[in-house]
Amino acid sequence: MHSYDEPVYLISVVASMLDIHPQTLRQYEREGLVEPSRTGGRMRLYSQRDIDRMKLILRLTRQMGVNLAGVDIVLQLKEQIDQMQEEIDQLRDELSKVNRNGSVHSSKALVATSAYDIVIFED
Repeated sequence: MHSYDEPVYLISVVASMLDIHPQTLRQYEREGLVEPSRTGGRMRLYSQRDIDRMKLILRLTRQMGVNLAGVDIVLQLKEQIDQMQEEIDQLRDELSKVNRNGSVHSSKALVATSAYDIVIFED
């Protein structure tokens, strides 16, 4: 079994998996929507992450009617959201460590909501 980010799939295999023409994959690369790895002989190799990204691109274009410029914007926003979520997770971990060390009483430090944690400091 290969890792999620390991480039192992040739363009012909990916095109067959996604039921698209290899030229479509080349166009996605020209548009900067996907960046496959290259072998020493310049052959494109795709990872499972690349394939999942292309599935999202195809869903946006085919099912939602988004053009490639719009897809680029959606993908950029998704990356920003993912980065922000990572930061939130790191801050939650840091806050949890502070609470375990007794620096801030747990009943006063954290109020959990459905998607975010809110830090409340009392005077």
